[in-house]
Amino acid sequence: MKIGKDLVAAAATPMVLGILAEGESYGYAILQRVGELSGGELEWSDGMLYPLLHRLERLGHVESSWGSSPSGRPRKHYRLSPTGEAAFAEQRRQWAVVSSALQRVWSDRDGGTHFAGMPALGGA
Repeated sequence: MKIGKDLVAAAATPMVLGILAEGESYGYAILQRVGELSGGELEWSDGMLYPLLHRLERLGHVESSWGSSPSGRPRKHYRLSPTGEAAFAEQRRQWAVVSSALQRVWSDRDGGTHFAGMPALGGA
């Protein structure tokens, strides 16, 4: 299934904040985690992730530092800042409202069963 660019873009910030809420990470590992969390349905590129990380850093939601990798090459590690924690909590609240509304409209449309055989969406 191809997920539309608008939906991918809308979910990108809460996805990255959520991944960093799990702990410090670096670009390639974040890309791998997105794929893992989506069952391989979302395949982000470097060109999508790094501008987002830099924007979150400019907003003060993410902090970074350089560290070494097993190969010896330096890599930038990202972590949530205190304002990033608050931004993540707000994103979760907003997405819970959207998720609930979508679930209701889909349930209303198909007589209370799950939309297109998909399981019910959980809360935030």
